[in-house]
Amino acid sequence: MGIFSKMKDAIFGKKAVAQTGDTAPATNAAAAAAAAAAASTLTTPTAIEEVDVIANLEAMAAANGQSLNWQSSIVDLMKLLGMDSSLAERKELAQELGYAGELNGSAEMNIWLHKAVMKGLAENGGKVPANMLD
Repeated sequence: MGIFSKMKDAIFGKKAVAQTGDTAPATNAAAAAAAAAAASTLTTPTAIEEVDVIANLEAMAAANGQSLNWQSSIVDLMKLLGMDSSLAERKELAQELGYAGELNGSAEMNIWLHKAVMKGLAENGGKVPANMLD
């Protein structure tokens, strides 16, 4: 799982779901029909529920107790999410998100990262204000 996926899961409140169940082949027609019905529900498109990213982050910040500028700082956003905000982690996130500049932890890189994360959240069903996307 990539760094962005971890961030998205922390903000959206989703956890990785382990697959469970018997993987043995069905032994009768009823079991085969049930398996086919279950498989068809997995491939049926579902509407993405919009997540209020800012409300979730504000709730996390209220519970955190630290004074973090997560609204514009990628370092503080990562700290708020309980993630490692080191330069190495930010470099990895930058590479994951396609940053083309120098991976030196510059203000330019960090500002780009914050906007790219917010844009990625919006593209994945998050409600993010326009001023955090530009």
